[in-house]
Amino acid sequence: MLEPVVYIVDDDPDMRDSLRWLMTTVGLRASVYPSAAEFLDDFRPNHPGCLVFDVRMPGTSGLDLYERLVARGQGMPVIFITAFADVPMAVRAMKSGAIEFVEKPFNRQELLDRVQRAIREDADRRRAQADRDSIRNRFRSLTDKEREVLEFVKSGLPNKAISAELDITSRAVEMRRSSLMKKLGVTSLAELLRLSILSESLDNS
Repeated sequence: MLEPVVYIVDDDPDMRDSLRWLMTTVGLRASVYPSAAEFLDDFRPNHPGCLVFDVRMPGTSGLDLYERLVARGQGMPVIFITAFADVPMAVRAMKSGAIEFVEKPFNRQELLDRVQRAIREDADRRRAQADRDSIRNRFRSLTDKEREVLEFVKSGLPNKAISAELDITSRAVEMRRSSLMKKLGVTSLAELLRLSILSESLDNS
């Protein structure tokens, strides 16, 4: 997995420098930006990590920026920082997907703990998504004839009955069954059925 990045957007140069320094004290890579526009020009959503956004900034606010990322499907764990917290803003931030809402001045160690937790959460999410994509791709690799055999296998028919249903030889059924199991990366009927159920649940989610 790529090196995680903490993306920091704050219009206060002293705060940017302070946050960058704080991240480097624990070996984290930090990319800092004075505005939403400069962040968007440089942001690479393929990198794992987390976002640390100042809520109130000239032009596009941190909340508006994060909601834009979510709309693009580029959201990741975000920590909002502000010196002017209020209840409506906090509610909107949480609804946007914020995992934390921190008021200035903040405890440095607490912020680091939250950032590291956010990075772990993002890494877990990316691994889970990679697993889901792998399953979908494996099923997409099946030919129409292999899918046909798979459906009969899932219904509980033995090879001989499948050959009669498809009007092909038992040997042909065995070959298609062996091929589809190899493509799906399973070695037993139980694994095949388990993966098929998981694939169906992904299609319905």
